[in-house]
Amino acid sequence: MPSEDLFTAPPAPETPREGPRPSAPLAARLRPRNLDEYTGQTHILGPGQLLRRAIEADRVQSVILYGPPGTGKTSLATIIAAQTRSRFERLSGVESNVSDIRRVLASAANRLANAGQPTLLFIDEIHRFNKAQQDVLLPDVENGVVRLIGATTHNPFFFVNAPLVSRSQVFELQPLSEEDLRGLIRRALTDKERGLGHLKIQLEEDAASHLARMADGDGRKLLSALEIAVMTTEPQADGVIHVTLAVAEQSIQRKAVVYDGDGDAHFDTISAFIKSMRGSDPDAALYWLAKMIHAGEDPRFIARRMVICAAEDVGLADPMALVLAQNASEAAEFVGWPEARIPLAEAAIYIATANKSNSAIVAIDAALEDVRSGRTLPVPEPLRDAHYRGAATLGHGQGYQYAHNFPGHYVPQEYVPTDKRYYSPTEQGTEKKIKERLDRWRSLKAQASGDLKPAP
Repeated sequence: MPSEDLFTAPPAPETPREGPRPSAPLAARLRPRNLDEYTGQTHILGPGQLLRRAIEADRVQSVILYGPPGTGKTSLATIIAAQTRSRFERLSGVESNVSDIRRVLASAANRLANAGQPTLLFIDEIHRFNKAQQDVLLPDVENGVVRLIGATTHNPFFFVNAPLVSRSQVFELQPLSEEDLRGLIRRALTDKERGLGHLKIQLEEDAASHLARMADGDGRKLLSALEIAVMTTEPQADGVIHVTLAVAEQSIQRKAVVYDGDGDAHFDTISAFIKSMRGSDPDAALYWLAKMIHAGEDPRFIARRMVICAAEDVGLADPMALVLAQNASEAAEFVGWPEARIPLAEAAIYIATANKSNSAIVAIDAALEDVRSGRTLPVPEPLRDAHYRGAATLGHGQGYQYAHNFPGHYVPQEYVPTDKRYYSPTEQGTEKKIKERLDRWRSLKAQASGDLKPAP
């Protein structure tokens, strides 16, 4: 029987089973130890859900946990580590380098080959790894040498290598609800071992509501604010620490809107803004506009999207929307923040409340598709340029009828050698009048039947 050595003797799992130090922040001390203590994310951890079943059965494969700060990504990885019989290793996307990754992967390969023990590798902020660092992980993740748990606040489909994402299950964590956050407050106030239950605390209802609301779905921020409120308030004569609304307001900073200039929050918010204007909801449009203003979004970016929305979604139903959007764009760039909010808001309200028609974009896209698919038509002889010497010899311009010489400034003649119609006006707003005129002209053209005569 071979003697045991570093590679044959299964090492003790390196799991974070020990409790945090008493001096650790409240959020660290209250980190959940099992799924029953975990708060929120019932869409992936509720009874019968896939991830919960996998954790309970110790069958977690490579996963990427994606969500905003304070939603429990690291806590969930800790629970998985405590549940698994695998060796638990942890790296940081901020602190670790390629040599650290190679060292962990080499140890994992030796451990699996000699002791049969798999390795669970947790990488916090995996989006901070560059492409080369992520590529180092790929072969061992693919071969099952390690099971990866990646945590990131950035959309992994944009910030993590596609081959690594394709070999992992992606679970999106949602911001905690106010009900979830109030549950965290109750736990913190009643837990005598790890929380604040050993103290006499009276938390006013409106103070608790303020903390839960201003935490904005971030459990870590909530617990940090609660700890500050309690620990900086002098007990009264009876030993009770009385946390009022005023104390709560001082203990939690102004809400920092979760908004990354080049990530999901940036694109999701502008998407919601555009769809709210398209959906004729000025109040929703103003909310998303306010969020972008508060987060310091570039006013030119907002204005460009409004110009596009005015042309695409309002279109000819109200041509003034495009004019107003363009003017708002110029005004916003001219005055800058904070006054730029006024013309942008004016244009947003106008676009949201205007009649809607997408006939222009439908028309041009249909024509483009014909051109792309090979429907390239010759210019009719009467429409060709006749201003250069020799054009008449080629017959260019012959037979062209000048529309202003006819009643109504219209003459039914062929302008393109096809009967296909690209533009179909709606009956919304101004476009209703356009439709009436176009229907009349198309009727005259049909009546002409190729015999081009002045319109009656």
